[in-house]
Amino acid sequence: MTIGSSIFLIAVGAILRYAVTTSVSGISITTIGLILMIAGIAGLVLSLLYMLTWAPRRRLPEERIVERDSYREPPAY
Repeated sequence: MTIGSSIFLIAVGAILRYAVTTSVSGISITTIGLILMIAGIAGLVLSLLYMLTWAPRRRLPEERIVERDSYREPPAY
């Protein structure tokens, strides 16, 4: 689950939990909203952990020493 879909689930769950006031016989819309919010939060946490553990570590480049020949003046004629 990606971060975007997790945020989407959290938003839809919050809408169902707090904004919808209709009732349907046999199911509780507020409970479905709560379940969607919990699933979205769990997906968001797992996505962030996956990103942090598998992301390449940025290191400072190692100092490289490059030796060059010193400049010599051409002979004057």
